[in-house]
Amino acid sequence: MRIKLRRYSYLLGLCLCGCMTTRREASDPKPAPAPTQMEQVTGIGGVFIKARDPKAMAAWYRDHLGIQTRGGYADFAWREKDHPEQMGRTVWSLFPTNTPYFAASPAPFMINYRVANLDRMIDQLRRSGIKVEKVEEYDYGRFTWITDPENNRIELWEPREKK
Repeated sequence: MRIKLRRYSYLLGLCLCGCMTTRREASDPKPAPAPTQMEQVTGIGGVFIKARDPKAMAAWYRDHLGIQTRGGYADFAWREKDHPEQMGRTVWSLFPTNTPYFAASPAPFMINYRVANLDRMIDQLRRSGIKVEKVEEYDYGRFTWITDPENNRIELWEPREKK
């Protein structure tokens, strides 16, 4: 009998605490602030690799992995999962080891990440104290660059909407 009473008093206590908590929250005049949506990367737009001999490396990738380059890059086309009528692309390219495109990064690669809203991403990064380079605009989208804590250069790309 004591065990049953303890169990019921425990459950009653939980119910009362829950009701009191609900009542306190309901009487609180301040509404909870809406959570802030963090801007996020939506995918990989490109992979760029430094090579001592980009032409020889392109031939190796072509002969062994079937990656066909044109104009110094390969373009992998795909469809958006949630919008299969929309085409996307991921660029793969080789650069000479002394390319200025990677800036001062000692890394042998650079990844281009797609973002939905470059301006919001830039604001978010700057609020976190991250240095953001200039923004460049082209007919296929807008770009900026940042560097991670290990000095890897990152390219951010907001694709231009197709009309």
